[in-house]
Amino acid sequence: MDLTESDVQSFIVKLWIEGTAEVNQRRLSHGYVTHVSSGERRYVKGLDEITEFIVEHLEKGGVEVEKRWRMTLWSKRRRRGGPKRD
Repeated sequence: MDLTESDVQSFIVKLWIEGTAEVNQRRLSHGYVTHVSSGERRYVKGLDEITEFIVEHLEKGGVEVEKRWRMTLWSKRRRRGGPKRD
């Protein structure tokens, strides 16, 4: 499969982990994800927010995202009281 750059979507994810030196006590504090080509950045406090950002960009670009991802994200938005997109 020969992909051109217009077929490639790149994201940079940077996460801050805090807690004690013990592995079991460490947790995600915050971070951000950046869509490379547009420069759009979203600050996050959980891994689900990273997935949400990436899925939104893929859908904007015409990529058909698996239904299970769309339903999972929709459900999480409802619980957080965020915008409800169908």
